[in-house]
Amino acid sequence: MTKIKLNILFNIFFIWIAFSSCKPDKVDEPIPLETGHINFKFLHYIDGQPLQKDSMMYVNAAGNIYEVDQLMYFISDVTLHKSDGKKIIINDWKDIDYVDTDIPSTLTWVVYDSIPVGAYDSISFTFGINSEKNKSFMFVNPPEVNMMWPDILGGGYHYMMLNGKWRDTASLIQNYNFHLGIGQLYKSNVIDVDSIYAFVPNYFNVNLPNSSFTIEKDNTREIKIIMNIDSWFKTPHIYDHNYWGGNIMQNQAAMQMAKENGYDVFTVGN
Repeated sequence: MTKIKLNILFNIFFIWIAFSSCKPDKVDEPIPLETGHINFKFLHYIDGQPLQKDSMMYVNAAGNIYEVDQLMYFISDVTLHKSDGKKIIINDWKDIDYVDTDIPSTLTWVVYDSIPVGAYDSISFTFGINSEKNKSFMFVNPPEVNMMWPDILGGGYHYMMLNGKWRDTASLIQNYNFHLGIGQLYKSNVIDVDSIYAFVPNYFNVNLPNSSFTIEKDNTREIKIIMNIDSWFKTPHIYDHNYWGGNIMQNQAAMQMAKENGYDVFTVGN
């Protein structure tokens, strides 16, 4: 074998040795987190008792005799808080949930997300849909599409429709549509779409009191979220149907009162 061929073979051998020595060490696979799951069950109460729809049996703080016929609403950006400041936002499958007292399947939200095990201090969420997400035509199928808010009034979707009847000062039965969504400001207080000069978002953040819980490995935690409907009408403002009338969609003052009354509407059930 010639000297030149030997040199070539030696060079190939040393190159192979060099590449072999540069192989990266094996990377350990990350240890998977232990997780469980969470479901939310939505309940609706008046005066501490389960809602009975279509029944003129309730009296609010203003003395209005009233009933509830329909209740539909959105919650979004549900957030689980830990004591060390860490938080988990539920959004793997969906981040906006629709609740409708006429559709039993919407009264339980089976959350797709896997939730790391451990203790959680509290739960918060947005009542309604924030401005960034609340866009027209993002829902194309019922029942969610039926919550559409007119584009001319700000677009997107209602945060809530609470519909029913009340007995007015003349003992006549009147319809009310207690609706929350995007508000409008009007020039010279003229309620006409041509005089709108600004829109007001009326969604708000809810921090559920006494909502600590624990997630255990491979188990599902059910959390009951109660809407106390009577609270829409009494704290911190006493809401009078006789004063505000049946429709509040284009009345930002009424929607502002409803928004401020909404902060303590929700509690956690046992």
